[in-house]
Amino acid sequence: MSQPMPVLFLGHGSPMNAIEDNAWSRSWRQLGQRMRRPRAILCVSAHWETAGPKLTGNAKPDTIHDFYGFPQALFDVRYAAPGDHSLAQRVVDLLGEDIGARIDPQRGLDHGAWSVLLPMYPDADVPVVQLAIDPRQQGAWHYALARRLAPLRDEGVLILASGDIVHNLRLFDFHATTAPEWAVRFRDTVNSHILEGRHAALADWPSLEDAALAIPTPEHYIPLLYALANGRPGDALEFFNDDVRSSISMTSLLIGTP
Repeated sequence: MSQPMPVLFLGHGSPMNAIEDNAWSRSWRQLGQRMRRPRAILCVSAHWETAGPKLTGNAKPDTIHDFYGFPQALFDVRYAAPGDHSLAQRVVDLLGEDIGARIDPQRGLDHGAWSVLLPMYPDADVPVVQLAIDPRQQGAWHYALARRLAPLRDEGVLILASGDIVHNLRLFDFHATTAPEWAVRFRDTVNSHILEGRHAALADWPSLEDAALAIPTPEHYIPLLYALANGRPGDALEFFNDDVRSSISMTSLLIGTP
């Protein structure tokens, strides 16, 4: 049997990383070159929140520019990756009737997906499906839901979760050269829990020290749980882009064999 596809959690930071040449975007580009080519990608992005899980189902999903105040060059980006309706339906089936996931044929790809996929797969030739997150649900619910996606790794699908472990835009300082102590401390706490396999503690994020500052709203943190839930015993675990810029972290994970 061939090796299962790896799982990724990418700290995506600013959408400008999609078009800037920096250490983070270069690492994504190198990752795309290093990994086996997936049959398709299932992306769990911080930037699609719904009441109950939904999936993109459009054969040609639009590029959504869900931000403001950035240069025109960023709004000019079009990431024309194809969709994959059969994968969307496969996810609906895996999640089960009790979950009641639905396919949204109008939804496109938001910047949580395309800002990291553009450096990784610049030809936009790998089909992409997005899975929305329900921010009303607790971490244990998301973790259990994500575990239902486990068969996809054996079907050539790359599960890519896109968010930020630390994400507080209200306190972000563009001119800061260092990160506040609470942000670094929270990043270190989460990293330690990941290394020790303490997923239940990570799913109960409100109980973590500094969580109120680090993740005042949960949408950027929740994708991490989808990546961790799809790890398997014996999987390699690699941290990269383990940086905190002001009140946003770029910490990323590669789980499994690339």
